[in-house]
Amino acid sequence: MVRGWRPFWSGLVAVVVLIGLTMVPAGQTRPPSRTLRAEPERRRVPRTPWGDPDLQGMWPARNSAELTFQQLTDFDVVTVLRELIEAGVLERIRTDTTGEPAWARAEVATWLQQHTGTTALVIDPPDGRVPPLTQSGLIRAEPPWRTSWGPGPWNSAADLGPYDRCISRGLPGSMLPTADTNGIEIVQAPGIVAIRNEMIHEARVIPLDGRPHVSAKIRGYMGDSRGSWKGDTLVVETTNFNGRIGARMNGDEAPTSDKLRVVERFMPLDAYTIQYELTVDDPGTWTRPWTVAYVWQRTSAYVFSEYACHEGNYGLANILSSARAAEKAGR
Repeated sequence: MVRGWRPFWSGLVAVVVLIGLTMVPAGQTRPPSRTLRAEPERRRVPRTPWGDPDLQGMWPARNSAELTFQQLTDFDVVTVLRELIEAGVLERIRTDTTGEPAWARAEVATWLQQHTGTTALVIDPPDGRVPPLTQSGLIRAEPPWRTSWGPGPWNSAADLGPYDRCISRGLPGSMLPTADTNGIEIVQAPGIVAIRNEMIHEARVIPLDGRPHVSAKIRGYMGDSRGSWKGDTLVVETTNFNGRIGARMNGDEAPTSDKLRVVERFMPLDAYTIQYELTVDDPGTWTRPWTVAYVWQRTSAYVFSEYACHEGNYGLANILSSARAAEKAGR
C-alpha cells in the first residue's frame, strides 16, 4: 500500500469543507459536543449468553472521518488557506483521492452536527482544543522523525515515524477515525474482550477479571489494557506505554511520554450504536487531560481489507529513493 499522500489530501479536504461548520472566532469557544441519545423505543442493549452487554461486531469509524480533530479558530483557517494557496493546490482538493466530492463529505459532517451536536472530536477541554504542551512535551515536539506528511529530509528509515514504517499506530491513534481502513472489530468471551483494528491489524486482548497491570518494566506501543463493566459501559484503562508513539497522526505525531494513561468508555445506546469516549492523561506531555468522543454504528456489511503493510509498503522505499534522487539533482 502506498501511504502518506492519501491521508494528507483527505485531511486537507476535511479542513476546507468544514470551515463553515467549525470556525470559532478568536477569543470565543463553542460548548462541548453533545452525546448522541437513542430514541426510547430503540433503547435496547443486547446481551451475551453470559449476561454482559453484547458489543460484538464491526464498528467502522469512517462516518466520523469528516470531523476536524479539534475546533478551528479563525487563525487556523487563515493559516490553512494561505498554505493551500501558496502550494497551488486549492483547486485540486475539491474532491478527495477516492473521487468523492467535497460537498458529499460536507453533507455527512453537517448531518453529524445536526443529529449529534458534534463539530470536532475533542469534547474536553470545553473549548474543543487540545491543551498546551508541557516543557518536556515541547522538547519532544522537536521532530524525532520526519513523517511522510512533511518535506523531509529522509536519510534512512529511522527518519520516519512508526506508522510510516508499519510498526504501529499505537493507542490512541489506532482508535481514532482516519481517511481509510477504519474498521474496528470487537469479540467477546466470558471475562475477556478483544479489539481488533483493520489498519496494521493491531489487536488488544483485554481481561475483565480485575487482574492488575503487568510489571512497569513491560512496555509497548499499545500499552497494557484492563477492563471492567460500569453498568452497561465498558471502561478500559491502558498503561505501560513505551513513550515511542504519538497520540495523533496515526501515531506519527511527536511521541507521548511513558507516563501516558488512556481511559476508554464504550457506552452502548442501543443494538446498533455505541458512544465512544477516549481520555488521554499524560502529565509528561500536556498540561491537562483531554477527551475525544464520537459515535460508532454497527454494521454487518463491513469487511476488513488486507492491510499488507510491510509487504506492500512501497511508500517507504520510494520516499528514500526519491530523497537520493533529489540529492543527485542538487535539490
